[in-house]
Amino acid sequence: MARVSGEDEAMLQAMLRQLFQSVKEKITGAPSLECAEEILLHLEETDENFHNYEFVKYLRQYICNTLGSMIEEEMEKWTSDQNQGEEFGYDTVVQHVTKRTQESKEYKEMIQSLKNIMMIVVESMINKFEEDEIRSQERQKKIQKEKSSSYCTDNCSDSDSSFNQSYKFCQGKLQLILDQLDPGQPKEVRYEALQTLCSAPPSDVLNCENWTTLCEKLTVYLSDPDPVFSDRILKFYAQTFTLSPLHMTKEIYTSLAKYLELYFVSRENHIPTLSTGIDISNPNVTHLLKKIRLLNEYQKEAPSFWIRHPEKYMEEIVESTLSLLSVKHDQSHLVSQKILDPIYFLALVDTKAVWFKKWMHAYYSRTAVLRLLEKKYKSLITTAVQQCVQYFELCETMKGDEVLGHSKSCGIKQKTFYYSGQELQYIYFIHSLSLLGRLLIYTQGRKLFPIKLKTRKDSVSLTDLLVLFTQLIYHSPTCPKMASPGHLENYSPASMATEVLCILCDQKECAIECLYNNTVIEALLQPIHNLMKGTKAAPNCSETALIHIAHILARIASVEEGLTLLLYGENMNSSEEKSPTGAHLIAQFSKKLLDEDISIFSGSEMFPVVKGAFTSVCRQIYGTCEGLQVLIPYSLHESIAKAWKKTSLLSERIPTPVEGSDSVSLVSQESQNIMAWEENLLDDLLNFAATPKGLLLLQRTGAINECVTFMFNQYAKKLQISRHKKFDYGVLVTQVASTAAGAVALQNSGFINAIITELWANLECGRDDVRVTHPRYTPVDPIDQSCQKSFLALVSLLSYPAVFELVGNQSLPNKAEYSLREVPTSVIGNEPYPWPMFSSYPLPNCYLSDCVTRSTDLKQGKMLIPFLSQMFLILHTSNKTTFHSSTTHSHLSLPLTLYVENENCRRQFCKIMKAKPDIISGALVELLEKFVLHLSESPSECYFPSVEYTATDANVKNENLSSVQQLGIQMTVRYGKFLNLLKDDAENDLTLVLKHCERFLKQQQRSHTGHDWFASSLFIIMLGDKEKTFQFLQQFSRLLTSAFLWLPRLHISRYLPVDTIESGTHPVYFCSTHYIEMLLKAEVPLVFSAFHMSGFAPSQICLQWITQCFWNYLDWVEICHYIATCVFLGPDYQVYICIAIFKHLQQDILQHTQTQDLQVFLKEEALHGFRVSDYFEYMEILEQNYRPVLLRDMRNIRVQST
Repeated sequence: MARVSGEDEAMLQAMLRQLFQSVKEKITGAPSLECAEEILLHLEETDENFHNYEFVKYLRQYICNTLGSMIEEEMEKWTSDQNQGEEFGYDTVVQHVTKRTQESKEYKEMIQSLKNIMMIVVESMINKFEEDEIRSQERQKKIQKEKSSSYCTDNCSDSDSSFNQSYKFCQGKLQLILDQLDPGQPKEVRYEALQTLCSAPPSDVLNCENWTTLCEKLTVYLSDPDPVFSDRILKFYAQTFTLSPLHMTKEIYTSLAKYLELYFVSRENHIPTLSTGIDISNPNVTHLLKKIRLLNEYQKEAPSFWIRHPEKYMEEIVESTLSLLSVKHDQSHLVSQKILDPIYFLALVDTKAVWFKKWMHAYYSRTAVLRLLEKKYKSLITTAVQQCVQYFELCETMKGDEVLGHSKSCGIKQKTFYYSGQELQYIYFIHSLSLLGRLLIYTQGRKLFPIKLKTRKDSVSLTDLLVLFTQLIYHSPTCPKMASPGHLENYSPASMATEVLCILCDQKECAIECLYNNTVIEALLQPIHNLMKGTKAAPNCSETALIHIAHILARIASVEEGLTLLLYGENMNSSEEKSPTGAHLIAQFSKKLLDEDISIFSGSEMFPVVKGAFTSVCRQIYGTCEGLQVLIPYSLHESIAKAWKKTSLLSERIPTPVEGSDSVSLVSQESQNIMAWEENLLDDLLNFAATPKGLLLLQRTGAINECVTFMFNQYAKKLQISRHKKFDYGVLVTQVASTAAGAVALQNSGFINAIITELWANLECGRDDVRVTHPRYTPVDPIDQSCQKSFLALVSLLSYPAVFELVGNQSLPNKAEYSLREVPTSVIGNEPYPWPMFSSYPLPNCYLSDCVTRSTDLKQGKMLIPFLSQMFLILHTSNKTTFHSSTTHSHLSLPLTLYVENENCRRQFCKIMKAKPDIISGALVELLEKFVLHLSESPSECYFPSVEYTATDANVKNENLSSVQQLGIQMTVRYGKFLNLLKDDAENDLTLVLKHCERFLKQQQRSHTGHDWFASSLFIIMLGDKEKTFQFLQQFSRLLTSAFLWLPRLHISRYLPVDTIESGTHPVYFCSTHYIEMLLKAEVPLVFSAFHMSGFAPSQICLQWITQCFWNYLDWVEICHYIATCVFLGPDYQVYICIAIFKHLQQDILQHTQTQDLQVFLKEEALHGFRVSDYFEYMEILEQNYRPVLLRDMRNIRVQST
């Protein structure tokens, strides 16, 4: 056994005393020894000072001295073993080292040694405690002999040891107290007996054999006419509730509940009626309310500890409560003569039914409550529904003033001593509303419906109840604005109904079952319908009611299922929907509000709040791709921008307050209101940037700079994002950075400077909250965690338009020397293109696969030669047909013939792609030439007019190409040589092709700033033939597909609307990537959610893929298949291919979302394993579902002729 010196023993005893003194309250409050042990075992989790205790420090040092070297050796060994293999996380290392340590001989020896030391110390402390205890008892006996007073004192605390007092409070003493409590005894004797009972430890009283008899007696004595006596019994009950375990307090509670139940049932007690109301200054009422409040306080506290005890205790408490609340008197025919039931008194002390909320929170108690409600006490729910129905009928039938008088109880917290019958009915209504709202959250609670009422023929269904709650918002009166506005708002009918509906909206399963149906939505929109028709919305509908309705609609629109209901109605696939859906009506109403086209609210102080509430609902809708598509016809961006400009002018005209003037506070309040409204409108405009097409609309308003500055200010203040927003500013920043105008706005706002400064600070100094630990022997992460967030924020900005705007045509700054603390504030790079792969040599393996040999693999596809022959035959025949028809003027059958031929050719292409796609590569040149020639000669297929071009090689030879284009030419030729598709002199030919393209496109638009990757791809496909390449591009430029496949084709083109040209946004972004995001959300929702969780937008990476024509991402054959598929099958296949890629990458995307490097993965990694042909059937399904919408929108990008 280990030896401990006297000094060490004394030190350890002092440490233990400090520890026990600090946790004394926690241990003494424990109901049992097991609970006390549990508290000590979990002390580190519950005590913030745990690591400051001297005993804990001693243990830590003891372990470190004994096992420290062994742990370090084990970690070194583990780290070195893992350097060659898979890299494990920190948690894995800890688990491994901990396991090895616990299994070691040193650990077992340390535990045994520590146990021996502590046994010596604890044994010594116990001996000292016993000695002290004997001395204390002797001292106590001396004091008892000297004093003549009773051993009972007024100390009601049980902090003294019950063990020391139990021998005094014997069975005989309890019997004596019972005798003294008898009503026949003098008042003083009874008081003294009750005082003695209150002074005794509750555990000793409850453990006596006579406890059951005492409990029965006390229950009877609660009706004692002496108020002091009954109050002391309640004091004993309260003390017992506080200091005793559940199995004891349960008996007290059930006896009190049984007493109250008998009290209300008895005809001898004078219980108030509805007509007389409740006067709380009446002693009888006061005593009754005290008993109800004591019961209610225990109801709210019991759920925090009853799970630790047998279920039967909890069930007895629940059943006794429900039995009490279900008490009903035999009512007379007159409502005014109705005797008040227990539920009225409970509603007085707990108006919002907090007790029921706590009971329903945990599954443990909720199961019992719902089972008893269903089997025995369903009448409690029935009366609650009946109360809500009666109040609503009262609101409908009574005049406004009368209802207002009836609802004055919304200020129940005002100091009053009397509650009228109407006020009691209202309080009971609030209690019922709260109880039903909590009940509907849970599946088993909803199964209690429908409810059959005596006053109605039809049962009340869930939908009926939700419609009732909705109608209460705009039919019930607004509380008067006098006194205590906080309480008035909390207890007003509209606020309470709104609170209940918002809670239901937050519960997805409940909302789908209860709220998301046309009936409830129509009830919510009814006052808006009436206002739009120019009629009065409802008898008492006010601005406040409309704000409540907008608040609920915003909650509904923030959830996918609710948004779908608002956009398309309940039967989204049905053509029977005649009336406009909720989204249309909300947009129309919001537009009228913004344009101030509704006179009913003009001049009202609340009018801006109403406008803000409904534009917030619209924001939830147009912040999604599918929602924006529905709301575009209403031009809300224009109305919001107009309102913002008007408000901005008003804020500039506010006079400067003069010191000492009475108008200072008024001017200050007015300016605050205007500034708040201005910021709200900017936020509404900013949320258009959540989608690609929405960003285009925002740029058209001319407010993008102000919106981005507002966003940066919010970001800099680190304000919490609203709960209704589906994403933080990361997604918005990514969208904005995808366009040149957006990148400039970000730069001007200071956003980019802030991100770079933050990244540099993290790189240089690290975070302040990082704990100082031993450095690792080898690096584990490719980037330090402290820098990762800032780094990814910067990566999200680096779209090609942003990079070009920030670093294009700028020289790299260079200084002879830099100061020590110089921090960069801008993005300057030495490479003007964002493709790191092209700066290395040789090319990655994905570019050096078997592409070289595929061009000669036609012999292996003999079975598919008929397919190709048939395609050539169709194209050859169709060309002849076109020529013949045009010469004979038989143009009546020409469009139909061409359509059939085109469809036949497309069908043959699909068959080949599905059967053996690689065969396409060998004949791609001729197929593309003939098919595009065929389409370009068909007027119905030509989207753009023909442009005459007569320049020769000599005319363009002296044209200059940008450095970006020259680099692109070098890369293209190098890649073509690797594929054995280009010759050594191809660079000059490609240069001429690009110069011709630039001259050709300059006739219709401005020059494109980047490299033309599509033309470069065509040049390789055409095997370096510059005549064929340029001729193909000229013909192809007439087709709609060229607008989306060949990006320079529509770069700031005259064929686009003026406001689109001014924004500089390409149709691929505001059309293709917009629908990619829309389809991604519907088809691959997990990937869509992953993007938003990562603060990254799918549109940006898709724009990069398409701009580069998938160079750096796909194998050459797949690039050819991408181009051929879009040319043959239509531009919408560009969208379907991107969706197929995301579907292919789903698992990788989800994994990199978890590791928080999704942006880096998508920008840097090739699309491994993706083949266009593998997803052809899936893309055909997408075509069937989405082509009409996509092609219609794609055809609408050009200015239409009038």
